[in-house]
Amino acid sequence: MCPARELDYNPKCLSRATYFGGGFVADQTRLLLLGQAPLPDAWPKGVEFVRAETPAAAAEMLREGGFSAVLAEPASVTDIADRYRRDELILSHVDEGIALLTPDGLVTWTNPVLRTWCSADPIGKHILDALDRPIVASETADPIARAGAGKPTSFHANRPASFEQPHLDVRLRPVKSKSGTVTHLIALARNVTAEVEQKKKLDALHQAGRSLADMDTDKLAEMDVETRVDLLRRNLRKSIHDLLQYDTIEVRLLDRRTNELKPLLEDGMTPEAASRVLFSRPTGNGVTGFVAYTGESYLCRDTANDDHYISGAAGTSSSMTVPLKYNDEVIGTLNVESPRPNAFGEDDLQFTDLFSREIAGALHQLDLLSAQQTCTASQSIDAVNREIALPVDEILASAAVLNARLQGPDSDAGQHLRKVMAAARRIKDCVRKVGQDLAPAEAVGPAPTTTVPTADDPAGQVPLKGKHVLIVDSDERLRRQAHLLLGRLGAAIETAGSAGEGIALAADVPYDAVFLDIRPPDMGGYEAYRRFRTACPHAQVCLTTGFGYDVAHSIVKARQEGMQFVLFKPFRPDQVVKAVLTPMVDPCA
Repeated sequence: MCPARELDYNPKCLSRATYFGGGFVADQTRLLLLGQAPLPDAWPKGVEFVRAETPAAAAEMLREGGFSAVLAEPASVTDIADRYRRDELILSHVDEGIALLTPDGLVTWTNPVLRTWCSADPIGKHILDALDRPIVASETADPIARAGAGKPTSFHANRPASFEQPHLDVRLRPVKSKSGTVTHLIALARNVTAEVEQKKKLDALHQAGRSLADMDTDKLAEMDVETRVDLLRRNLRKSIHDLLQYDTIEVRLLDRRTNELKPLLEDGMTPEAASRVLFSRPTGNGVTGFVAYTGESYLCRDTANDDHYISGAAGTSSSMTVPLKYNDEVIGTLNVESPRPNAFGEDDLQFTDLFSREIAGALHQLDLLSAQQTCTASQSIDAVNREIALPVDEILASAAVLNARLQGPDSDAGQHLRKVMAAARRIKDCVRKVGQDLAPAEAVGPAPTTTVPTADDPAGQVPLKGKHVLIVDSDERLRRQAHLLLGRLGAAIETAGSAGEGIALAADVPYDAVFLDIRPPDMGGYEAYRRFRTACPHAQVCLTTGFGYDVAHSIVKARQEGMQFVLFKPFRPDQVVKAVLTPMVDPCA
C-alpha cells in the first residue's frame, strides 16, 4: 500500500480520515464503501461496511453523518469532493440567504448572502438572535419549534429601520433522517424590503385617492362647481406633494364634443401654459394632446430634444404625462414637470398611473365630469328637486296607504286620493324635465355612470331613463342619496319609509325594480320580500343591507325563491344599473 497522508479536502465527516492505497481509513468502525470498490485483503475485525452504489448516494449518506471514512477508488473520491465543492459554490452565489440550523434553531452554517444580513457572526447563535431579534409575524406562535417538530413553516422578520434590509421573509424546512427524526432545519431567507415599501406606498396612494373627494352626498350636493374644484385642488396638491413629491402639476379634462383639453387645475405652470388651448391630437398639441389621443402614458426625459414637448413650467427639463381614465375611456390628463433632466423613471410612472385612476374616481364622485358645463339654473333645479323629493314621497306614500284602506267603502275618497298621488308625481316629473332641459347637451367626459344603451337612450348616457324604481328604507338620509344617484341615472324614483307604505305604492304603479331594506321597521325582511313579489310580479325585487349580517336569514330564503341581487349600501351606480336592467328570472321556469 501507499504511504498514508492527510486528505486535501476534509468535510467534517471525513476530518479524521487518512488516505492510503485506494481508500480512506480511520480509527472508527463504520466505513462507507463506494461502488464496487473491493475490500482490502486484511482488515481489523468489528469494522462495519455500508456500500453506496453511486457518488450521489454516497454524498447523501455523508450528509446524514455517522461515517468515519470512505473506502473507494481515487477517481470516485474525487467525484464526491467535487460534488461538495459544487454545492458550496452554488449555495454561496444564490440571491437568497440560506442557513443550516439545528432542530432548535441554532445556526451551524450560512451562505454569504445571509451572513451580510447579520450584524455579527451568526454561527452558534439562534437564528432570531443572528437576525438581530426582529419582530416576528407568523401563522404560528413559535415557527422554529413548529419546524423542529417536522412541519414546514415561515415567518416575516421585521427588523429595525436602521438596517439596509429591514424586511425578510424566512421559510423553514425540516430535514429528516430515514427514521423520521428531524436532524437539521434549512432556513431560506428573502429580502422583501422593496416589496413592503412599495405596498406601503400603494396603500398610501389608495388612501389619499379616497380622501380626494371624502364627503357625504348631502354635503356634496350643497357645493357648487367652483367649491368642488377647490376641494379637489387642495386635496390633490397635498397628496401629490406628500406622496409623489411633485411640485408642478396640471390637470385637464377632455371635452368630447370638441376634443379640447380644458384646464381644471394647475400648480406651478406659467400663465401662458395654463391658458393654452390644447386638443386631443397626435401632433401639434404637446405631450398632453398626444397622451389624450393615444391613451398611453409618456415620459419626456429631455424636453430640449422631444418633438412633442411644448413649454409648460419655467425651466422644465423633463416631464411625465398620464391619461385620466374612467370606465376605460380617456377623460383627461395629468401632467407633472421637473427642472431636472430625466427626473422620472418607470417606478414614478407606475405610481402616477395608479394615482391617476384615483383622480378619475374623485372627478366622478365630485361630479366634475359633467358639472364643469352645468349652468347655475340647472344647479338650482337640482337643489329644488333635492328639497321637494322626500316631502312629495311622503305625500305619495300616505295617500297610497289611505287609498288602500278606503278602496271599496268610499270609492269617491279613493278617487280623490288617486288624484293627489297623480298630482304629486306630475310635480316630480316637471322638476326632472326642467332639469334635463337646462343640463348641457353633452358632458365634458363620459357620463359618470355605467353607460348602457337602451331604446330610450341609444348613447347610454342615462341608462335608466324610463325606469321606475321604488326605494324602501327607514333611513331618510339613504332615501335622499338614492334620489340623487338614481336621478342622475335617469330613473323616476319614489321612496317609502316602511314596507307597508311601499306595498301600498306598489298597488298603484308597475315598478321596474324595488330596493327593499333587509330590516324594514314594520315587518320581517323575508315577509316583505314575498309581499312585494306578489304586489310587483314583474319587478326586480332586491334586498339591501349596509352591514351584511342577516340574523333572520332573509337573504338566504329570498334567494331560494329566485331573488337575483343583494345590494350593499351605499349603492354603487354599476350595481344599481345591472339590477334594474337585468330581466326577471322565473324560479319555477
